[in-house]
Amino acid sequence: MADYGSMDVPEISAEWYRDVVDAAAGSPEPVQWFVGHATEGVILLLGALLLLAALSRRSGGPHDRALALVAPLPALLAYAGSEWFKTVVDEDRPCRTIGRAIIAGACPPPGDWSFPSNHSTVAGALAVTILLLSRRLGLVALPLAALAAFSRVFVGVHYPHDVIAGVLFGALVAVVATPLLARPAAEALRRRTSSADGAVPKLASRSRP
Repeated sequence: MADYGSMDVPEISAEWYRDVVDAAAGSPEPVQWFVGHATEGVILLLGALLLLAALSRRSGGPHDRALALVAPLPALLAYAGSEWFKTVVDEDRPCRTIGRAIIAGACPPPGDWSFPSNHSTVAGALAVTILLLSRRLGLVALPLAALAAFSRVFVGVHYPHDVIAGVLFGALVAVVATPLLARPAAEALRRRTSSADGAVPKLASRSRP
């Protein structure tokens, strides 16, 4: 283990980081441009896929509509959890502790901790939520989440273990939170539908001469 900040970083993760950022620094400029933009753009693309997956459920029953309504929440919960972990772990960014050229425009400032990766956490949560809503779109989202995670190492702002932990944590939150949040939402929608159905006969009976 190597000491980088308050957390002991696995040496194998530090070695992988060196290998990746060295390869990134020597890669063609179009590759650097693509991965550098993918680190943010993929999150936006996953958000668009989540919207499509949610819309595909809106015409279904209460459970489907509940899934559509709660779809954004697991990613928000995962992000909040990731931010909390950062304050507990206090792992310094590798771009400050390991002397390597990085593709990112700048290393995040001191106090912006490294473990886990917020981008990877959100990507993992979005991808798994999409998969739960739509298997077809989920199969597109999963490799995109992997690209988002890898890109954070490629540009030099995270260790490999930061992004692996982030993806796994985000995926876990999505798996647990999505059905838990959808259950009460579906029940509320069922009650609302039942109330509306019960009101129709009453109005019809009052309108008779």
